[in-house]
Amino acid sequence: MVYLIASIAGIAGLLFGFDEGVIAGALHLLRAEFGISPLAEGIMTATVPLGAVGGALIGGWLARPVGRRKLLLGAAFLFVVGALLSALAPSLILVCVARLLLGLAIGVAAMIAPLYISETAPARIRGMLVSIYQLAITLGILGAYLVGYTFSDSWRAMFAAGIVPGAALLIGIAILSDTPRWLVLRGRREEARAVIAKTQSLPIDDRLVTAELSAIEAAAQVDLAQGSWRDLFGPVARPALIVGMGLFLLQQLSGINAVIYFAPTVFRLSGFDSTSTQMLATVGIGVVNVLVTVLAMGLIDRIGRRKLLFIGFAGAALSLGLIAAAAATGSPDLQILALIGLVLYVASFAISIGPLPWVMMSEIFPLHLRGPGMSAASITNWVFNFIVVLTFPVLVADIGLAGVFSIYALVCVAGVVFTARLVPETSGISLEDIEKHLKGGKPFSALARSVKAA
Repeated sequence: MVYLIASIAGIAGLLFGFDEGVIAGALHLLRAEFGISPLAEGIMTATVPLGAVGGALIGGWLARPVGRRKLLLGAAFLFVVGALLSALAPSLILVCVARLLLGLAIGVAAMIAPLYISETAPARIRGMLVSIYQLAITLGILGAYLVGYTFSDSWRAMFAAGIVPGAALLIGIAILSDTPRWLVLRGRREEARAVIAKTQSLPIDDRLVTAELSAIEAAAQVDLAQGSWRDLFGPVARPALIVGMGLFLLQQLSGINAVIYFAPTVFRLSGFDSTSTQMLATVGIGVVNVLVTVLAMGLIDRIGRRKLLFIGFAGAALSLGLIAAAAATGSPDLQILALIGLVLYVASFAISIGPLPWVMMSEIFPLHLRGPGMSAASITNWVFNFIVVLTFPVLVADIGLAGVFSIYALVCVAGVVFTARLVPETSGISLEDIEKHLKGGKPFSALARSVKAA
């Protein structure tokens, strides 16, 4: 049952990836129909992350009083409406408005779906289950690229395709319950017990069900008061806030969404002249993204978060350097080097930098601050997503692809240092033990050692 829950919540990730990636195939058609400058192109493309900033704020504000399930239902409704409006839009302004609505849905869902999965999953497989969300993002991106290739002459058909997964999410969430942790916070103890038993396929009076319910209640007793945004900057939550926001800042400034949104443009600037070749190469990148994310799901609870982050940031820095070198020469003979660099970059991102911020965001904050904390991390994600997407066309015009990707490579080097100094290992550690460690005032990076010692 827990796998079904993760899969349904993961449809929100598929919509995230689809609505981000579909613009890559539609962009050349929108340019031809409406006539778009580089700045206007950046603004139109950045409407999704801009809307998502608002969605993350709403999610953080309403996660506790409204609940995880109802927020996901609202996001699903917006996904359907946004896809329909974008497909029917008669002008570029209305395309932007529709995609702003889609961004709002993405912002809510990107915060609430990983939280929903994390608060339902057993600790031993929590990382793998939450990473289903990132896998779904990659499947959505690949689906968007395939839709772009299939409907290469109709941007309206591309946008309309998003209605189908939006409706699937709406129906799927409607049949699920809320999370046991939220139910305990609302005083609905027996409902929480029933959800724990059902998701883990255990009898309702099983001792493991009772033990988990007791641990959740103990944490909830300490956290009866609603945490405020100000509390995030206090001594207990501040280490988690730094890690949560820092990982998303580094994720976005690594340049992934410059590649996702503008993949055909990147291939064109790397020397691939044919539009069909650019789109096929883009689909290939989407396939690599999916396959390596599946690999990451098998490793995330086995070798741990920190080791994967080291691998991801180091690999991304190296591969971005290859792309920059190939782009700097401008030689057609180096097209293969640019392609290898892009494949390695996407693989490095998919195995680490992509899924881990979402997983860790859902793990590291105390229960009473989980809504505001995840909202703050999500806002960081979307603000820097917006900045990268808005500035990419302008920066490429000013300093070239080589200069832009060199900046992204330096960010990934900083990611290695950040991980070494500040990021804890949370693999296999219960949410309640993570919270206990934070309240103990010990260095957050020493979490795993502290729990083992206890």
